[in-house]
Amino acid sequence: MPFDALTSSLAPSDHGRRRGSRPVAVWLLVVAGMIWVMVALGGATRLTGSGLSIMEWAPIMGSLPPLSQAEWQRLYDLYREIPQYRLLNAGFGMEGFQRIFWLEWAHRFWGRMIGLAYLLPFLWFWASGRITRAMLPRFLLLLALGGMQGAIGWFMVASGFEEGRTAVSPYRLVLHLGMAFLLFGAVLWTALGLLQPQPSAQAGAGRPRVQRQVRVAFWLALATMLAGGFVAGIRAGFSYNSFPLMDGQWLPAGYLDLSPWWANLTANIAAVQFNHRLLASLTLLSALGAGLAAWRHLPAGAARLRVLGFAAAILLQYALGIVTLLHVVPWSLGTLHQAMAVAVLATGLLALHALRAPRPAAAFVPAS
Repeated sequence: MPFDALTSSLAPSDHGRRRGSRPVAVWLLVVAGMIWVMVALGGATRLTGSGLSIMEWAPIMGSLPPLSQAEWQRLYDLYREIPQYRLLNAGFGMEGFQRIFWLEWAHRFWGRMIGLAYLLPFLWFWASGRITRAMLPRFLLLLALGGMQGAIGWFMVASGFEEGRTAVSPYRLVLHLGMAFLLFGAVLWTALGLLQPQPSAQAGAGRPRVQRQVRVAFWLALATMLAGGFVAGIRAGFSYNSFPLMDGQWLPAGYLDLSPWWANLTANIAAVQFNHRLLASLTLLSALGAGLAAWRHLPAGAARLRVLGFAAAILLQYALGIVTLLHVVPWSLGTLHQAMAVAVLATGLLALHALRAPRPAAAFVPAS
């Protein structure tokens, strides 16, 4: 099960310790919410072409925006050196540069706030003994993943400065997006483990069957999200803006135009969009099947509601994807579609957490 190892030793041995871990869980849920906002901001920067407007990686000094006209001019002069300016935005002036600058600056600033929102409470909870020795490695892992995500973000942005490029590498974009999903999922799953260390036996005999179906839908949903990263990376959503057919065909012409054949999976607009549609449709069918199984085989309660919520989130995301495609990906709908992907991930993890198999209580390891 995804992220199960993150909670394998979080189970406390008494009610008092569970109450003590609740503030830690609430803090993690706040961090997860901030990551959710960060993913949405990332979608907005990509869709508005803002992501390459800051050509420096300055983790400390970059926290402040330009405070003088001379600094604005210096950053604008740097931007005018990259291909995106010369090929797309030549002559759009300081006003145009400032429009795209502020969104990218907000995106990076919010990332710094997430770092502080994690690091400072982590140190306090650790010093106060709420994070025990047994729990410490996974909290340090989450901290390391957050740091890696910042470095991957710059690695992605730097690819957009290469000659001939007007956007970042789609491979690095998918890596950055995938790491965001991993970080969000790991933080959320850890919080859920603190709130409910022991699985509930309420799901009953139907649990294993429904769990298998939810797992299939969950991994299909994740594959669809990563495939969507390639759709975004090569701007495939701005072509074939009809549904369900693509230029009047189920399988678009030119699906295998590139050689070698596997290049079509990530670089061919027709193939990339078709594959995203196919994965999304398979995800929807599997999620509806999981929802039906939950309705039939689970008793009324949290587990059934969470599975139904997961299916509903995927249905909503599928409909939103169609609307976004038909409207030729306006930045507002595109950003909402990316944010909704995190909702799908969250509801899937909630469902999987509720369907865990009951196990013997883990021994509590006291803090040193």
